[in-house]
Amino acid sequence: MTSDHRIGPPSFGSERDMLRAFLDYHRATLAMKCEGLTDEELRHRSMAPSTLTLLGLVRHMAEVERAWFRRVFEDNDVPLVWSDKTDFQAAYDADASTRDEAFDAWEAEVENSRCIEREADSLDLAGYQPRWGEEVSLRMVMVHVLLEYGRHNGHADLLREGLDGTVGA
Repeated sequence: MTSDHRIGPPSFGSERDMLRAFLDYHRATLAMKCEGLTDEELRHRSMAPSTLTLLGLVRHMAEVERAWFRRVFEDNDVPLVWSDKTDFQAAYDADASTRDEAFDAWEAEVENSRCIEREADSLDLAGYQPRWGEEVSLRMVMVHVLLEYGRHNGHADLLREGLDGTVGA
């Protein structure tokens, strides 16, 4: 990792400002964990039999952003990025993927998610989660996606350390 360009979340603020800031902080953390690595290094698997890779995590988070923002609040039937059968595991298969492919998709989904959140009048905005068959609030979606990033950034920490010994935020 070259340097830490993340903007830390504020110590005080509204609920919405806090959720937004923590999400962006975790998004930046995932990107930082991938900095300075080649496509081959980004595709390096953690350990047998796992197929987990940093590039697979980026692809998975593109799916998470799409599934929880776009599918819930814009188009319940939009296919996932890497699967037209709603197979979330397909994103983890990064064997033929590149940094450009994965990051272009992820960054596009992040920007779409930010637009949806910014345009919503309230965290109480209801959207429809097709996998659950029920309505969910924007607040719930933001918390869920934040938890996904927290979990997967822990994986990214271990993957990066295993690659080149780099540890830290």
